[in-house]
Amino acid sequence: MHLFRKNMAAGLIPGLFLLLLSGCGLSGFSQNLSDAIMDNPDPATVREALPTFLVTTDALIASDPENVGRLCSGAELYSAFATLFIEEPDRAQRLVERAKSYGARALCADTGTCAVETMEFDSFVTLLNRIDEDQFPSLYAATISWLSWARQNSDDWSVVANLPKYQAALAHIVGIDETFRNGSALVYLGMLKSLRPPSLGGKPEEGKMYFERAIELSQGRNLAAKVGLARSYARMVYDRDLHDRVLKEVLAAPVEAPGLTLQNALAKSEAQLLLESAEDYF
Repeated sequence: MHLFRKNMAAGLIPGLFLLLLSGCGLSGFSQNLSDAIMDNPDPATVREALPTFLVTTDALIASDPENVGRLCSGAELYSAFATLFIEEPDRAQRLVERAKSYGARALCADTGTCAVETMEFDSFVTLLNRIDEDQFPSLYAATISWLSWARQNSDDWSVVANLPKYQAALAHIVGIDETFRNGSALVYLGMLKSLRPPSLGGKPEEGKMYFERAIELSQGRNLAAKVGLARSYARMVYDRDLHDRVLKEVLAAPVEAPGLTLQNALAKSEAQLLLESAEDYF
């Protein structure tokens, strides 16, 4: 599960900053705040700002513990901060534990789908098929918060046991609305399908299709999807030509794109590191 831990950050940025909500919809101020953060080209500024939002979100959840929107925000914010910005294992563990708790509570309160980790797969899929588009924010928050926890706890047996459920959750979202959160569920599915080579049950060619669809939907502006294609797929199948070509496209592309600027800035930094390590990897 080393690759799972290494690749988890892909797709986390889209839609993370839906803050301080009374429901899963956005108020005017929250929408403006979300847009401002997503269009910020400086990840360091966002990293410094996030702890304030985390503490504020904790306080708002404490004042209204069943508020689905606030729980969604807490799950996504803690997942993002731990996965994208925190390198200390003990600190990251505390953050992802809280993220997972908030995500599970959001899904339970919104859909009645509770105790997912102890549920049989078929029972979960039955419940999953009753979740409609209005409930996608809580399903997505629960899924990415669990994935952020799984990345930090990749040696836990329950990661392998429960991964198919959360993959099914992402597939459910994509099957109804592949544009949800700028195609971020597609990027996650691409990553998960490419975790293992075909000889060990992986399906990297399916992963490639998910990455390519996310790129297509964004008209090439989703640089995180391109980095995912290079890191998760091209490295898995040892396609050096694809790997280098896609990463050079990322470095040459403009960082600014509505709703994608922050994630593109992070993608460019990762693309540079992947290119620098390519000679040793291949």
